[in-house]
Amino acid sequence: MAPFILYLDGAQHLEALRMLTLWVRHLLVPVYLREVSSGAPWCPRWWLHPEAVAQLYGLWMAWQEMTRPQAGFCGPANWHRDYLGPVMNSLRDPSGPFAGCKAGTHRPKEIPQMDPF
Repeated sequence: MAPFILYLDGAQHLEALRMLTLWVRHLLVPVYLREVSSGAPWCPRWWLHPEAVAQLYGLWMAWQEMTRPQAGFCGPANWHRDYLGPVMNSLRDPSGPFAGCKAGTHRPKEIPQMDPF
């Protein structure tokens, strides 16, 4: 089993991000991404949002698991129901990781302050 992208660094992280980007660019965006609006934002530089990378990588890992022949006939339907919908709703929520990003522009998300323990 491949390690989760947040556990990778250096060349391994870059390769995992490259593979994820191929899947997002060639499958997720053209098939599943709907029009961008203030109510459903999307960042053209989604890879600069660590939360988006984590969620999309998990979605991609589930895609690989649920669309392989061993997943059976219900695998893709289960992927749509259990993974695609919740992840896209979370990412594209107006207060989600892309809040502040507009069509064609990226705005870094400010990390909330945390008092020392």
